[in-house]
Amino acid sequence: MNDLNQVLKEMDFQFFSAGGHGMSIEGMRKVLGNDHFLFLDVRTDEEVKYLSFPFALNIPLNELPDRLDEVPRDKFIIPFCSSVFRGAVAYTYLMAKGYKEVKGLTASSEDMAKAFKPGPLAKM
Repeated sequence: MNDLNQVLKEMDFQFFSAGGHGMSIEGMRKVLGNDHFLFLDVRTDEEVKYLSFPFALNIPLNELPDRLDEVPRDKFIIPFCSSVFRGAVAYTYLMAKGYKEVKGLTASSEDMAKAFKPGPLAKM
């Protein structure tokens, strides 16, 4: 709990105004395919059945504590979900667990799907 307390204490005005906690769709496009970055899909299995992202590791948020050993500490982790909320919870959890390179995706999975339409995909 002390680690979570420290993470929350660091989330002040300067923290949020600097924007270092989040990654946009444009940022996602820039790092997609770079092996140092791992996209962590924290949506439920039911959601993934309807829309999946093959480049992402799927661990539903409620399973993350039991499956944390599957999330490598030597990669830059970008958690995401369908609404940004669970991604933000996963971001905070990972930071509290000592992960150093973490940013939450500031877009929904619907926004991500739009990035993979032919026009935007061709620009990648």
